[in-house]
Amino acid sequence: MAAATQQMSSLPSGLRVCSTVPDILYLPELVFGGLVWILVASTHVTTPNPQGWVMFVSVFCFVITFLWLVIFACGGHKNSSAWATADFIYHLIAVVFYLSASVILAYVTIILKYATLAPLDQYYKIDIAAVVFSYVATLLYFIHCILSAVRWKSF
Repeated sequence: MAAATQQMSSLPSGLRVCSTVPDILYLPELVFGGLVWILVASTHVTTPNPQGWVMFVSVFCFVITFLWLVIFACGGHKNSSAWATADFIYHLIAVVFYLSASVILAYVTIILKYATLAPLDQYYKIDIAAVVFSYVATLLYFIHCILSAVRWKSF
């Protein structure tokens, strides 16, 4: 228990980023966020469609998470408590953004279901997959946010 507490009270660098909690979640966040980005980009978008917000959230979170991973892997944080705070705040913002984007994407998908013509059926299936991956990404960011808060408080 003491090792886990000591591990949570410091920020990892190097390859430890891929083996410590909550930082091990960076990779699944990138995978599922990238899948949302790809799936939403490959779907049919009509003019009054709010999927632009979903694209913004998925691209923004993908890029910032990748930069965060690189900064942590390079040790750019220098084990500062300010970085632990920033990590918590970023993941809190990501949770709020992804949750709002997931709800919007689910709503658009439901609307698309009732407006679907035969050729648009493939886009409906792509949107369903995007909704599922979006909620998985939201869950990953939420878990990371909670664990980052625990680390921040123990810093």
